[in-house]
Formats: sequence, structure tokens, C-alpha cells
Amino acid sequence: MNFNINLFITPAIALGLVLWGYLYFRKIVNSRTTFNKYLGVIGALSFFLNWVWEVAQGPLYSSFEFDLLHISFCGLASIADMLMVYVLWFGFGSIYKNVYWVNNLTGKRIFWLMLTGGVGAILAEIRHTAVGNWSYAEAMPLLPWVEVGLFPAVQFSFIPLIIFYLTKKIL
Repeated sequence: MNFNINLFITPAIALGLVLWGYLYFRKIVNSRTTFNKYLGVIGALSFFLNWVWEVAQGPLYSSFEFDLLHISFCGLASIADMLMVYVLWFGFGSIYKNVYWVNNLTGKRIFWLMLTGGVGAILAEIRHTAVGNWSYAEAMPLLPWVEVGLFPAVQFSFIPLIIFYLTKKIL
């Protein structure tokens, strides 16, 4: 892992998109209380599930140790992951013209969510590994043709779906 400004470019862009989505949907929802509940549940689930995933896949990255530095890095990565889940929530909310689209997870919506999350993860991994923010250990299975880790792509293909499904069940 390599702390440099490149590490923060994608999360900064995501934060801007999340702020836009928040301000846009906050103006048009019927109940700000309900909107804020969705925001909180999605954020909490997103941070927690992504942090567990990040720590679990840690040994698949070069030089990972179960120490404070690496566990903290997983926490930072989970904040970035949470922002990306919000980008998916607001992005698909804009497409479907309904921020509560997660209450109607049809097969088509699930397909597009998983595809978008997986492709986004692949692009992010290509960028981060190219600039040297992190590298993989020998144990990381790689996706053919793109040579990025399988587990980060799986992470963003499935975890957002789980988060939105659980949010629907909780609220």
C-alpha cells in the first residue's frame, strides 16, 4: 500500500457525486426523515460489510499484516467503498427517478447493479494497481484479460446488492 494523492482522487470525486445526490434528492423526497433513515442504514451497512470484506481479503494483497496500520487502511478503503455505494444508490435513483428504487429490486435492476458495481471495481483496481497504490500477493486470483483481483470485482458485484436488500428489509 502506498499513501499518495492518487489514492484520494476517486474518493474525492465520489464525495462530490454523493453531495450532489444528497442535495438533489433531499429537495424532492416527501419525507426527509425517511430519506435520512435510508442514508444512515445504507451508510452503516456499507461501511461495516465492506470493512469486513476488506480485512478478510487483506492477505491477498502484498505486504498485508493484521496490524493497526493495515486494519486502519481497510477502514479508509471502507469509507471509499461506502461513498461508491452511495454513488450507486443516487446514480440508479437518478436513472429510475426514484431514490427508493431499492424497494423494487427486479431481476433487470439487480443485473445492472451487479454489472455496474463489478465493472466499476475492475476500473478502480486497474487504476490503483497501475499507479502503485497497492499490489496483489501471489494468492490473489486474477481476472483474465484485465489482470485485476477477482475478489475486489466480486466485492462490488455483490455487496451493494446485499446492502440494498438489507436496507429494504430493515426499513
